[in-house]
Amino acid sequence: MHPRIEDYALIGDEQTAALVGLDGSVDWLCLPRFDSAACFARLLGDEENGHWRIAPKGADRCTRRAYRPGTLVLDTEWETDEGTVRVTDLMPQRHRSPDVVRIVEGLGGRVTVRSTLRLRFDYGSIVPWVRRSGGHRVAVAGPDSTWLRSEPPVRTWGEHFGTHSEFTVEKGEKVAFVLTWHPSHERRPPLIDPYETLESSVADWQAWAARCRYDGPHRDAVVRSLITLKALTYRPTGGIVAAATTSLPEELGGVRNWDYRYCWLRDSTLTLGALVSCGYLEEAEAWRNWLLRAVAGDPADLQIMYGLAGERRLPEYELPWLSGFCGSKPVRIGNEAVKQLQLDVYGEVMDSLSLARRAGLPAKPHMWSLQSVLLKFLRSSWRQPDEGLWEVRGGRRDFVHSKVMVWVAADRAVRALENYPDLSGDVDGWRALRDEVHGEVCAKGYDPGRNTFTQYYGSRELDASLLLIPRVGFLPPDDPRVVGTIDAIRAELDHGGLVRRYSAEETAVDGLPGGEGTFLVCSFWLADALHMTGRTKEARELFERLLGLANDVGLLSEEYDPVAAVQLGNFPQAFSHIGLVNTALTLFGGEEAG
Repeated sequence: MHPRIEDYALIGDEQTAALVGLDGSVDWLCLPRFDSAACFARLLGDEENGHWRIAPKGADRCTRRAYRPGTLVLDTEWETDEGTVRVTDLMPQRHRSPDVVRIVEGLGGRVTVRSTLRLRFDYGSIVPWVRRSGGHRVAVAGPDSTWLRSEPPVRTWGEHFGTHSEFTVEKGEKVAFVLTWHPSHERRPPLIDPYETLESSVADWQAWAARCRYDGPHRDAVVRSLITLKALTYRPTGGIVAAATTSLPEELGGVRNWDYRYCWLRDSTLTLGALVSCGYLEEAEAWRNWLLRAVAGDPADLQIMYGLAGERRLPEYELPWLSGFCGSKPVRIGNEAVKQLQLDVYGEVMDSLSLARRAGLPAKPHMWSLQSVLLKFLRSSWRQPDEGLWEVRGGRRDFVHSKVMVWVAADRAVRALENYPDLSGDVDGWRALRDEVHGEVCAKGYDPGRNTFTQYYGSRELDASLLLIPRVGFLPPDDPRVVGTIDAIRAELDHGGLVRRYSAEETAVDGLPGGEGTFLVCSFWLADALHMTGRTKEARELFERLLGLANDVGLLSEEYDPVAAVQLGNFPQAFSHIGLVNTALTLFGGEEAG
């Protein structure tokens, strides 16, 4: 059977990440960055596309696994007829090159353990040349090189284009494997001590987790989500990728498979809010600074997403040699949506920088002048139809959420001038823009007969993004139009008690065949909206259910299928974990709505 998405756990070094399955196999790893080509791509193919499995000989799935509290260090244990063994997996903070450390420890009895390493560079397509060198197994292909060693050394041999090891461990005995990548034209990087690295990694992660200021119910889930966001951060720049993977399907066997290893502006406000509220100002500032660098330039050229360092070109292409997760093809690299117009991102950027200013983050040169230029662009361009929040590929429309976020951009600019006298700008013009957008949305984006806002002007369709209307302040929570919209979304977009993004049957909007699961962040938005409209008991019940959808180590993907009871979409998904943190803060942060 093919593993499920929720069968995986994440390890990483804040520059890239690996997925480790319940069977002890590392099935996904891109080196040296999140968006580099994978050297283990079994996740999207089969064993011949690269993986690294360490497990007791003849064993299948593990008996149990868990992260060490407050860390990204994973312990996986097997109980066998011969005894019990643990594999500890981590990727330590790199000094120069990325390392994967896997420590095998006997816990009882005498267990035979087997390691099978199949390196396949360039997304599983290239078999490297492997040789021995000073106790290492060295693999080289084109620009890539890896060095594998064990401490103490164990018997290792090559077979079927793989590197195999077999050894026994008794209680208290340990064998550590270290796999190190570096550019093939450079010398081997300095060796690390795997055991010292384990101790320092645990200490560093636990010290970071202890800084979390949230002390309400479900703190463990909040801290796990924050650790996941930290793990999805590209440390050199502060950018946060949407997920560690590409092409995990929104429908098993379907074609809605996208590359999420990039940084979306849309995530910025919610990310900043989560980090600031939980006390992580350093990370919030790094993310804000990445945002400012990425969006610098002509506001007409603002993109919805960028590369890890702010790269603008993310060409989309397919990998025909990979069969896809559970046969879900095509496997895509890059993301064509980077070329779309999505007006809501201007509001996201303005809201993010407004939040950063209120949180007391140090001002950056030209930050306000950049915001003023963005407003100037919106004043002349806000009436354009766009592809909207969900990056539809079925043509542009006047999406209501996009127009609401244009209102947010103008509103935050006006508030900045009102609250910070040292700033200058066209306050009258921006107020006029704010009022004009508000009036048009209420006239054209609202269906009075059904008492609900709609997905786009003239449509009868609904959209879960409308749940954000009270959150961003467009209308107060007690406005009958807000309550009516929430009730309509609950009734019409419900799927097994969770919320779809929009009607899956409305293919003319997204331009894609097939369906999808429920987008998890939408259900977190519903919980927020219920709380804001005085239905806190229902909100907390929904939140409890959402927590229960996380896998055994607390990770959430992009979507969930409530019928098949499986996670769907790229994994782990930053948006889902941001939603979890912010909803916990909304529900238990001291504000009682009802």
